[in-house]
Parts: sequence; structure tokens; C-alpha cells
Amino acid sequence: MKWNLRWVAAKRDIWRPSDLKTAFEQVGFTPSLSKVCALWSSKPVTVRLDDLDMICAALQCTVADLMTAEPVAAEQTEEGGRPQAVGEQPRAGSGGRPVPKQPRGAGEDRRSLPPN
Repeated sequence: MKWNLRWVAAKRDIWRPSDLKTAFEQVGFTPSLSKVCALWSSKPVTVRLDDLDMICAALQCTVADLMTAEPVAAEQTEEGGRPQAVGEQPRAGSGGRPVPKQPRGAGEDRRSLPPN
């Protein structure tokens, strides 16, 4: 959700949290100035429905004016439906599954140790 309190307040010619607190008090809503500043400066984690009604009454708006739904990013999944870990890359030809390391054969070149 996007919190649009400052935008709605600006439409009502309210530009500071102290002015917003005054508008709240006119409708009987008496939050502390620190609570008003918190609502003003960032998106609240929770808002009581009674408080939301009072905010809408003070600003003569609706809940839809105060909050706008934002699309949620879809979870990235691999082919098998398992969530993909951050930074995880499926290996080619594995169908998204990890491929175990193959043991080295006797005919393969092995790294030699550097000379002493």
C-alpha cells in the first residue's frame, strides 16, 4: 500500500505536521505531535480504524484517497515450482536441479603442485 497522507493534506493546504494536528483536533482526534509526525513522515505499519475515520473526517477525504494499492512483485520460481534462492543459477541441462560433481578419471590432467 502507498500512504498518501501528505498529498491529501497538501490538497487541503496543510503543509506541516503541526497544521495537520490542528485539523485533527477540530474533529475531536487528539493524537500526540510525535504520532502526527510519524504519520506525516512515513507509511505507518498499522492504523486503527477509528483513527482512520478521524483522519478522513479531518481531511474530508476517503480511505481510497489516503491509501493506494501497489502491485506485489511475484515470487520468482524455477521450473519445478520451488522458490529460487537469491543468486542461485540453474545449471544448463539440469532442469533447474543441481548437478553433482563428477569424479576425476585417471586419464584426465591433474593440476600439479608448484616446484619447491
